[in-house]
Amino acid sequence: MTNNPLYVFPSPLGWFAIAWQAAHLRALVFGHASGEEAVHALVAADLSFAEGGRAGRQDDLRWVDIGQNRKGAPKEIRQFVQRIQAYADGERDPFLDIPVALGDVTEFQRQVLLQCRRIPFGQTMTYGQLAAQVSCPRAARAVGTVMAGNRVPLVIPCHRVVGLGGLLRGYSGCGGTAMKRRLLELEGAV
Repeated sequence: MTNNPLYVFPSPLGWFAIAWQAAHLRALVFGHASGEEAVHALVAADLSFAEGGRAGRQDDLRWVDIGQNRKGAPKEIRQFVQRIQAYADGERDPFLDIPVALGDVTEFQRQVLLQCRRIPFGQTMTYGQLAAQVSCPRAARAVGTVMAGNRVPLVIPCHRVVGLGGLLRGYSGCGGTAMKRRLLELEGAV
């Protein structure tokens, strides 16, 4: 990832920052007040930026504001940004065709992330239900830990995973449970 720039853009859900690696979405953050804030949050969330001596050197990162320089991003990234913008405006998009780099995860984490990705737009599932879906019915807390480490929210829709009785339990993204509620309202799930 050392030569790939990060991409930022504004949306109705706040500023996004995204990172791509080898034609796969690597990381995504949103809900920030500025592109710079989003970049710093992305770097803090994705420790792989420490590769190549980048740890603690965020000023050396190259990032492109797609709102200011649309041609500064490859076509597939510009298309993804258009889809995110449409989603933020209320359009249904499951993002199932977006290739995701899951990185170094355990088999359990991979199963949880892939099963979470299948939760339909506008629907929710409890942490316990998701645990049962991956054949670990007693692992609701472990599922919560996996959701908290999700590097590609919206594409792997961890906001659709709720507590027992539909309670909005934690959300590690910018805005916390208020953002989780906003996303679920946007999708008509609450």
